[in-house]
Amino acid sequence: MEKIWLRSYPRGVPADIDPDRYSSVVDAFHAACRRFRDRPCFTNMGVTLTFGDLERLTGRFAAFLKNELRLEKGDRIAIQMPNVLQYPVALFGALRAGLIVVNTNPLYTAREMEYQFRDAGVKAVVILANFADKLASIRANIGNPYAIVTELGDLFPTVKRVAVNAVVKYVKKMVPAYSLPGEIPFRSTITGSGRFEDVPVGPEDLAFLQYTGGTTGTAKGAMLTHRNIVSNMEQAAAWMGPRFIEGDERVITPLPLYHVFSLTVNCLLFMRYGGENLLVTNPRDFPAFIKLLRTEKFTVMTAVNTLLNALMNQPGFSEIDFSKLKVTVAGAMALQRNVADRWKKLTGTDIIEGYGLTEASPVVCCNPLDGTDRVGTIGLPFPSTEVRLLDESGNEVPVGQPGELTVRGPQVMKGYWNRPDETAAVLRDGWLHTGDIAQMDADGFLRIVDRKKDMILVSGFNVYPNEIEDVVCQHPDVAEVGAVGVPDEKSGEVVKIVVVRKRPDLTENELIEFCRTRLAGYKVPKIVEFRDELPKTNVGKILRRALR
Repeated sequence: MEKIWLRSYPRGVPADIDPDRYSSVVDAFHAACRRFRDRPCFTNMGVTLTFGDLERLTGRFAAFLKNELRLEKGDRIAIQMPNVLQYPVALFGALRAGLIVVNTNPLYTAREMEYQFRDAGVKAVVILANFADKLASIRANIGNPYAIVTELGDLFPTVKRVAVNAVVKYVKKMVPAYSLPGEIPFRSTITGSGRFEDVPVGPEDLAFLQYTGGTTGTAKGAMLTHRNIVSNMEQAAAWMGPRFIEGDERVITPLPLYHVFSLTVNCLLFMRYGGENLLVTNPRDFPAFIKLLRTEKFTVMTAVNTLLNALMNQPGFSEIDFSKLKVTVAGAMALQRNVADRWKKLTGTDIIEGYGLTEASPVVCCNPLDGTDRVGTIGLPFPSTEVRLLDESGNEVPVGQPGELTVRGPQVMKGYWNRPDETAAVLRDGWLHTGDIAQMDADGFLRIVDRKKDMILVSGFNVYPNEIEDVVCQHPDVAEVGAVGVPDEKSGEVVKIVVVRKRPDLTENELIEFCRTRLAGYKVPKIVEFRDELPKTNVGKILRRALR
């Protein structure tokens, strides 16, 4: 496919990046620490680590992993915690020790943890005490990995640390009883001194086993190399660079750093820029989140559609000062037009939507930041990224026609961990087959029509849930909606919507009539179900499979 999107690139954005600018994530980390040593890097609950602090603490942690635990290059280490200061210490420390990081959702059940840890063959787990009881219940089944346990306030000054940890454990009772024989307190791993000599790693060494969310079946570990991650960081830097000032950006980070979107965009991109990540440990604690936004000056925010929508409905939102905010970046799920329009009206800034997937480290496309963005699209392919849209026979479709989005670029994963057959199914001749249906316009802007697997087939017509959801959300009395297909004897499938109401007496007929004036007949929902809330993943994606 001709790279027609290059004609729409903003001024100053190159067509290609140098994927070998840094030899590894560790190389990029040290470069940032040298350049921004005294600047703030991560802040959580009023406590800040500078780049210099982070380099010192990660060296100590890496030394402990290598010298005390005798972990070797290529061993896997799981990190299971929300956005706390210990996360970047464990992350970069593990990478400096030559280990492969297995990011793990702390909300996982013991069964999900056992599957992922066993599949990855982890040798050690760094876990927040709040979730250690689940590790205790499965530890013997996964080869008794080392258990490094941290408490919420472990990197806070002494008085605050003791107070926070006591409140979490004894007042809020958020730490269930557990027994992990030989557990290693996190604080004991960072008490060493002296200079640590990093374990050498190269571009093709694995940096992460980043497991897919499991929403499409059995979770698989995407093998992301240091070159994959560095490439995506450099692509994002080239795309956003003209808008940002090195050493001057403060980014609100409510999405968990263990999620690949937040990992690359928040943790790594803003590390490269000498920016400060303001970590939000629990974004669902809206009063605390709103308080943070009211008390801090920030220039960038990343989030998902559902979180932005919820924030705007919180008391106190109108009192937030958005005067320094340059851009809000939305990813991980489709951005609804009414959310984008309302955010613009209330904050005065645009939401820039992008697109990515775990297998691409993750960003593939993003809207321009120069005012030429197009709401409803995922923007343009990143520098050094090629895309093709294919029909069912594998042929490229004409501009304007829907087809499966396939991607080629230095950010595309090496494959799935220990799954050669599944790797071969999605990686063909260097192209990643995403399973997403997209359309490209004459200027190269892409729009995701929907997930291939989520497509609804009504009497032979393709119906895309995103379109249905976007229409239903325009109803003033709808807070949230999810659309799915359910079996039907006559048409094969019909559209079902599950709705969270703003107005309690909103009826099924009102919504159907509302849709009837905005959608073709076969797209109009036939079934309406009302719920108090919609099931979501940890980052706010609606779990459509749970709606059927």
